[in-house]
Amino acid sequence: MTKRSRHVAIAILGAAAFTVAGCREEQVDAAAFPDLQSCQDQVQPGGMFSAQDCETAFADAQTLHVESAPRYDSLTVCEEQHGEGACGTEAAATSGGSGGIFMPLLAGYLMGSMLSGRSGMAASQPLYKTSDGRFTNAARTSTFSSNSGATKMGTSQFVRPTSTAGKAPMSRATATSRGGFGTTGSGRTGFGG
Repeated sequence: MTKRSRHVAIAILGAAAFTVAGCREEQVDAAAFPDLQSCQDQVQPGGMFSAQDCETAFADAQTLHVESAPRYDSLTVCEEQHGEGACGTEAAATSGGSGGIFMPLLAGYLMGSMLSGRSGMAASQPLYKTSDGRFTNAARTSTFSSNSGATKMGTSQFVRPTSTAGKAPMSRATATSRGGFGTTGSGRTGFGG
């Protein structure tokens, strides 16, 4: 191999390593809370988030819940996916919803820290209980053993979920064919810290 081809090979190898490193997902600080008060109770001067961040993230999670929570055609099917007592009617969760459509109750929310220099919290996600007693976000990208704690997460965990509002609710057959709600994702088992 000549001297020039070695330099070219090293340059190509360096560029490839840089490209692979650039493909790694940005990690952000994230925290989960069962409710707004739990978040506000953990606010500290100079901490990861402020009381306003808690309120904004909780309001965003509630909005996403109304737009994107899974919807089922019966209370039985909803409880099969989310556990007994973990569901309510769409009418109770939204203004103008149907009493014959059922949604999981909001079981907490996930919030992520700043991304790429933007001010404020990056994003939030509603959390839902799964039939096995764990928790998942509305986008179904992760499952957690708890709805409280803090960790580092990839930005993909905050992808805006698909809207389910106005769409046909899932039947037992539909939910079964999809493998159930919350069964997909990265398989995370809990929060650190």
